[in-house]
Amino acid sequence: MNRAQRAVLPAAAEPRVRRAYFDCRYGQLHVHYAIPAGGGFDEATPLLCIAGAPGSGRFFRPLLAPLGRDRCVYAPDLPGCGESDPMPAHAGSADLAAGLGDLIDSMLLRQVDLLAHESGVAVALALVQQRPTQIARMVLSPDTESVRSETRALRQPSLVIDLRAAEASGHDAPEFER
Repeated sequence: MNRAQRAVLPAAAEPRVRRAYFDCRYGQLHVHYAIPAGGGFDEATPLLCIAGAPGSGRFFRPLLAPLGRDRCVYAPDLPGCGESDPMPAHAGSADLAAGLGDLIDSMLLRQVDLLAHESGVAVALALVQQRPTQIARMVLSPDTESVRSETRALRQPSLVIDLRAAEASGHDAPEFER
């Protein structure tokens, strides 16, 4: 077969990796994100990445391009962290989760998957409690010492929970105790 007859496959387009600001109840939330080259909206459940202390989405920057090939991926700087606006000093995990809920609302996302690392796990669990119908699946990578007091459900170094599978089977989603 000569060269002119060979099919030329297009190179896989890399996702667009960008940064933006979104409004939340604590001011502006700085977000690192990736969008598939073809748009990516409504093709797959978006992924929300929640970093542990110091709460900067920059932690997930190396993962944005690979994870963003087939879905939108958002890695916010938590309120009061990174380039996001400050928040009240007395705020806890539930308050941080509420700020991320504002991001979900402003993006008009019906459902999201969560990827949480270390102390971001407590924020992810608070987000699940606040918005149980909007969280589809979670991948949790806790620092077991700091999270052990947050929930007894986490006994492994990483845990994947598919909340949609529990709902489809007619079973209740796992309860997370504080």
